[in-house]
Amino acid sequence: MPTATENASLPPWPTAFRALVDRRHTLILQGPMGWFFSDLAALLTKQGQHVTKVHFNGGDQLFWRQGGALRYTGRPEALAGWLRDLMKRQRIDAVVLFGQMRPIHCVAREVALELGVGVFVFEEGYLRPNYVTIERRGVNALSRLPRSAGFYAEQHLPRQPPPQPTTQNIRRTALIAAAYGIAALALRPWFPHQTYHRSLNPVTEPLRWARSYLRHLRYQFSERGWHARLTSPDQSKRWFLVPLQVQSDSQITHHSPYGSIEAFISDVMASFAEHAPGDVGLVIKHHPMDRAYSDYRRHIHREAQRLNLGHRVVYLHDQHLPTLLDHTRGVITINSTVGLQALHHGAPVITLGEAVYSMPGLVHSGPLASFWQEPGKVNQTLYQRFRHHLVAHTQLNASFYASAPALQGRPPSVHNPVRQTRRAELPSVELPSARIHDVADA
Repeated sequence: MPTATENASLPPWPTAFRALVDRRHTLILQGPMGWFFSDLAALLTKQGQHVTKVHFNGGDQLFWRQGGALRYTGRPEALAGWLRDLMKRQRIDAVVLFGQMRPIHCVAREVALELGVGVFVFEEGYLRPNYVTIERRGVNALSRLPRSAGFYAEQHLPRQPPPQPTTQNIRRTALIAAAYGIAALALRPWFPHQTYHRSLNPVTEPLRWARSYLRHLRYQFSERGWHARLTSPDQSKRWFLVPLQVQSDSQITHHSPYGSIEAFISDVMASFAEHAPGDVGLVIKHHPMDRAYSDYRRHIHREAQRLNLGHRVVYLHDQHLPTLLDHTRGVITINSTVGLQALHHGAPVITLGEAVYSMPGLVHSGPLASFWQEPGKVNQTLYQRFRHHLVAHTQLNASFYASAPALQGRPPSVHNPVRQTRRAELPSVELPSARIHDVADA
């Protein structure tokens, strides 16, 4: 547990998290792989809350070390009625989840909205590293953050302490994912109708990640020299960057005009061939978390041949992203948070999908055809005000897969005697014990 001095150095909790802490009885649904939601429950309990957790598969159960857990064993079509009954019976006033577009969470959000129960959505950080996102009702395209430059022009900018490092690394994340999949398989008899938004196969998934590691080694050899070439004085600012996103990301499947990453690549390359100056290049960068699943080399090669682009298009994987952002002429993305990183580095951005930061004055407001010719300049004053607002209201200093400094301290201003009084007035509700309870099919 951090000392008082260490607590003082922690960034303050964002307003969305403070609102969660101020609730009385929180229902926690499916979280990220790992112990983050378990540690969150421990903090909420220390703050005087009741916490109930629902497990949907064995992986959820493996990474839970608190009490108050239920096991949902019903069919997917029965979930809405079961959740409605649970929220009413236990007087739930907050629902916490990760991955707002997962089928079970779409159901839960609808039930909560119907009953007037607050929904708190966690997601990967808008600002990375060392942050995760928490918002009320929804994140990304469903975020209720203002999209007006005028709003942020009026924001006051008090000093914000930097986040403490979380020491997240891809190896630890992969091990957590493997353990989650193994537990889901081993405990499948206790979850006869379990569903998950992607494969949890304990054989094929580790094999995919082994392939990812081998690809990483290959790219270290095949892509050597590109860093020096792209950052050299004669090439710097003479190429555009296209950071790809994960194919199965809900940002693509639900908040994008593209049916696939391939369609996005084809669209961008066709526009580049027709409208970009002839002396600039296009760098397409693969997403590191998609390396185990996708390879677009052949697709990019075919498109380059069809469009007569020759050697103007480069497909890279493991180059240092911040350095690329310092030297690119502009960034084309669907709605990746890399767009925010690019703005931080002063690189102009255009978004082709719904993004929380898509607002005139911050990103390019014209069509892609005009971006190639005149990407513009980043309004750093507006960006800093927007970033400050993000940190103050939505960014929690934590990692889902490593340390979570924000869960280790308690800012002294959080205490709210009004909430304690309201909790004392609640009627007695029988909560699940520390033992996991089976829930019969509804």
